[in-house]
Amino acid sequence: IRRQRQMCIRDRSNCDLVYVSLDVATDDHGHSHLGPLTDLIDLVWSHVRPDTTIVVLSQVPPGFTRRLDRRRHDAMNGPAAIYYQVETLIFGNAVQRALEPERYIVGCSDPAQPLPVPFSAVLKAFGCPILPMRYESAELAKISINCFLVSSVSTTNMLAEVCEKVGADWAEIVPALRLDARIGPKAYLSAGLGIGGGNLGRDLETVRRMAGELGTDTRIIDAWRANSTYCRDWALRQLHRCVLDQRPDASIAMWGLAYKPDTAFTKNSPALALIEALPDRQVRAYDPAVRLGRSHVVDAADPLSACRNADVLLVMTPWRQFRNVPVDAVATAMRGRTIIDPYDALDRARFISAGFEHHRLGAGVGY
Repeated sequence: IRRQRQMCIRDRSNCDLVYVSLDVATDDHGHSHLGPLTDLIDLVWSHVRPDTTIVVLSQVPPGFTRRLDRRRHDAMNGPAAIYYQVETLIFGNAVQRALEPERYIVGCSDPAQPLPVPFSAVLKAFGCPILPMRYESAELAKISINCFLVSSVSTTNMLAEVCEKVGADWAEIVPALRLDARIGPKAYLSAGLGIGGGNLGRDLETVRRMAGELGTDTRIIDAWRANSTYCRDWALRQLHRCVLDQRPDASIAMWGLAYKPDTAFTKNSPALALIEALPDRQVRAYDPAVRLGRSHVVDAADPLSACRNADVLLVMTPWRQFRNVPVDAVATAMRGRTIIDPYDALDRARFISAGFEHHRLGAGVGY
């Protein structure tokens, strides 16, 4: 905070536009901690010129920016304008998303009025659509996008399990869905282990809380959350069915601890949930970006070290480099021949040719 204060004081005479983009932390129940963000906005507010535009880029619940704007009017010495811009950060792909935005969603006190020139110039430089709307609409737009994403994730995972039961292959069905104009080529149709990370869970909790307060039905939110937990445990069910039910003392290797590749973020990670479900078993795990330091988890130095004498290998994060690990080296290191690879991160055909059983999410027996 001291450093931020010094920067504000030093640069106040030159700031036409200030972005406030503090990450908003959430607890295990999806509640946002907005205190640090409010404190930072107050700090910036107290040091900028009266004609400076402040843009809030942090994700906040509906009503947050409107309250800021009312405080600005009451104080009469705040910046000329406060705006809310929907952040589009995706862990592991942040730079590309920043340089090639799909669109800008901007919350305004009065969306009929033109944006301040400095703010407008920054947005127009990227050549994408700009969607001004009232504060509450912009704040809810981000949550709406994530709710539709959760809907797609939940439907995909449910149908992927049906595929496993009836002998279909979800990977064969996806191209048909992408060619349907009502769904589209960019629809999120990859089967996975529920809802990882923190943002989607936070937005579901925000909607559930708001809907409950307003007397709106929230059972669809409860169903999505329950479905996510069920899908998260797919790998655990496969582990018991394919290995532990026959060999309770089996040695377990794991590749991947982060909730998604190209990030060290582990909140709501299916890999950690699986480890927590096996408290009495030692797991040898490797992740390019994560070290756990837990008593019953051996942090291996590389993928092959994790596989040493293992009866089963679980690939819980689809890091690209895992596909380059030599199959024969894995076969030499492992004692067993079972691989549970929900995301199809490995070269399935090569491992099957080498004598492995390869189990992936959404594929029936024989695929």
